[in-house]
Amino acid sequence: MTQRHRTTAATVVVGLVIAGGHFLGAGSAYADDVKPSVPPGTEPSAAAPVPIDSNAPGLKIPQGGTLAPVKVLDIAEVVEDLGGEQRRQETNQTVMMALQSEVLFPENSAVFNAQAAARIQAIANEINTQKATRIRVFGFTDDQGSYEHGKELSKQRADAVQAELAKTVTNPGVIYDVRGYSEDYPIADNSTEEGRKKNRRVEITFPRSVGN
Repeated sequence: MTQRHRTTAATVVVGLVIAGGHFLGAGSAYADDVKPSVPPGTEPSAAAPVPIDSNAPGLKIPQGGTLAPVKVLDIAEVVEDLGGEQRRQETNQTVMMALQSEVLFPENSAVFNAQAAARIQAIANEINTQKATRIRVFGFTDDQGSYEHGKELSKQRADAVQAELAKTVTNPGVIYDVRGYSEDYPIADNSTEEGRKKNRRVEITFPRSVGN
């Protein structure tokens, strides 16, 4: 892998439940037409803290009062190689791997190129290490062409990645959620080719196991 650029940011723990989503077990994959509010990894960060007067009487703990339980912030660490071909976002709870479509598929195609299988198998091996039982595979395109074509293509690519993952993921009861979002939820500017290239991607998200 090429030289990497590392960025670390703190974000508030955000629920990863997908509105309207459904799951099937035993290695099955399912998708429906109900969108989550945002895909995982694109949630807004916490708002700026409100200024506080340290002398305000309301800050004093009343007699007999106790402090609320400690709340741990979810720390997001993002690693992206200089070419942007692969992006890894890791928090205390989840791992998300985003692969640019160009490193997996020929242009406007959902058929793998020669290098795709090895990249996906490496992710599947990490899923096995993490003992993950639920895996999200989301496909995205840029804003070129029709929305409907992008939705079909992004779903076909997500399906292809899920099928390849299933060849290596060893847990027979793993649950997949496979979706195609077309040009929705861009992560870069669609007005430039560099940005569009980043938006054409497949994201694989799975939970971290306890202790890893």
